[in-house]
Amino acid sequence: MTTLVFGHKSPDTDSTGSPIIWAWYLNQIKGTEAEAVLLGEPNTEAAFVLERWKLDKPRIIDTVAADTPVVIVDTNNPGELPENINAADIQAIIDHHKLVGGLETKGPIDIRIEPLACTATIMHKMIGNGLSQAPEGIKGAMLSCILSDTLEFRSPTTTQEDRAIAEALAKDLNIDIPSYAAEMFAAKSDVSAFSDAELLRMDSKTYEVGGKTFRVSVLETTTPATVLARKDSLVATMPTVAEEDGADQVLLFVVDILNEESTMLVPNELTRTVAEKSFATVVGDADHVVLPGVVSRKKQIIPNLAV
Repeated sequence: MTTLVFGHKSPDTDSTGSPIIWAWYLNQIKGTEAEAVLLGEPNTEAAFVLERWKLDKPRIIDTVAADTPVVIVDTNNPGELPENINAADIQAIIDHHKLVGGLETKGPIDIRIEPLACTATIMHKMIGNGLSQAPEGIKGAMLSCILSDTLEFRSPTTTQEDRAIAEALAKDLNIDIPSYAAEMFAAKSDVSAFSDAELLRMDSKTYEVGGKTFRVSVLETTTPATVLARKDSLVATMPTVAEEDGADQVLLFVVDILNEESTMLVPNELTRTVAEKSFATVVGDADHVVLPGVVSRKKQIIPNLAV
């Protein structure tokens, strides 16, 4: 039976590229029949990466049949996976996020979780000498994942391993990192084709804090003014998205990649309380607040959330 490899819902570059990388490794190096799949449409940056490196977009699934062998990458959170994930035969987990709990396996499995900025960095280490057989597209996907998750090394999640591996891949591929990263971020910043609801769900994860359930949405962009120009309509759409997704509130952070800061929308008293308690700031009567230096959901937003 074919092993399915997938990341989280609302796939970004890492959750699009890492399944492709690992499925290649299983097929070509380990001799295990595997297929990369997605749990949703890739975002604009991930779509750019697929086209740039001539990689086929994996098919999209929303469920897995019972006993299907699967490898989960870039998450270990059941809330970001198909509802029936525990009916599948989970073979392995490769991730760089904190443990959430809730996954069940049918036996002992391989788990590799490291405090690195990117799943692809971990895969680079795991594949080792096998990378000498990797085609350009696989190496390009790996480089793209690292540059995306580190925001070209601007994110505080970046480690020396992430940087060293990315620089080695770039040298091998004859890629100028600043130029290529600028192309990636420009693609990520083009959100004109998306509705407000799609934007709020594009890169979002659900977390519970103090008895409240939040859909924490992050939009990373080099042109934050483009997103913030839609502030009123985004705020008007937040309650609908929250209700449909079973959350108490959507928290939206517009990350300015180049200036290394976030703008958090503050449409009501709950979000104002969250902003002030979480980030030691004073919002007052404003409908947004700028958070200097805050660019990482994993390291700077989620750990600090308070109500």
